[in-house]
Amino acid sequence: MNEFLLILSVVVIYGIALLAYFLFGKSGLYCVSVLATVLANIEVIILIKAFGMEQTLGNVLFAVTFLITDILSECEGKKSANKAVFLGIFSQIFFLVLTQSWMLYRPSENDTAMEAIKSVFSNTPRLILASLVVYAISQIFDVWLYHKWWNFTQKKFGNKRKFLWLRNNGSTLVSQIINTLLFTVIAFAGTYDFNTLLSIFGSSYIIYVFTTLLDTPAVYLARLIHDRRLKGVDSEIVHEVNSDISTSSK
Repeated sequence: MNEFLLILSVVVIYGIALLAYFLFGKSGLYCVSVLATVLANIEVIILIKAFGMEQTLGNVLFAVTFLITDILSECEGKKSANKAVFLGIFSQIFFLVLTQSWMLYRPSENDTAMEAIKSVFSNTPRLILASLVVYAISQIFDVWLYHKWWNFTQKKFGNKRKFLWLRNNGSTLVSQIINTLLFTVIAFAGTYDFNTLLSIFGSSYIIYVFTTLLDTPAVYLARLIHDRRLKGVDSEIVHEVNSDISTSSK
């Protein structure tokens, strides 16, 4: 059941990112990125077993943020990709401040939620701070490396559009090593024994390899959406120019 749910969640979450880009352009991707970074900080406290490995549940949501920065790098430019990263950092800081403020309140005698809130969010500060540091480092590095790969392939082969799969996988797979290692150490060192930490690191990176390979078709689809949108804009411009010419000639 866990294996099926993980595979299904990858398909659904990547599909939602593409749908957001199709409907709302890069603004839609910004929204999905912010939601994913916030929700992943809640999911990450849950440990499950799937594919014979122990792993945290936040892996897929973190993975979609790398998909989003790759789509933005490919279709909208480096500046837009970095904006998504900074929005993610801001949303995590806001989430940390807000959730910790909840626990400062004295609950009513009729309250039934505070105990559960404290159970979930009392461990959140370390996890979010770890996530914040790791997210900033790995995502900024991912955007930088994506464009390094892009410059390399363009100079080597003289074509800007080819080898999308190389810059997508080449940047994300390397970035995910940094992401997984740093997060495992900062978030869980001292909480779990070394073997569990090793298991979390190994399983998380294996999941990231899987999600990275799956996100390549999604980046190609996003570029197709972008190309068709540009063609639509170009057609509208040509139509308006022709209309203006026709009107002025009359």
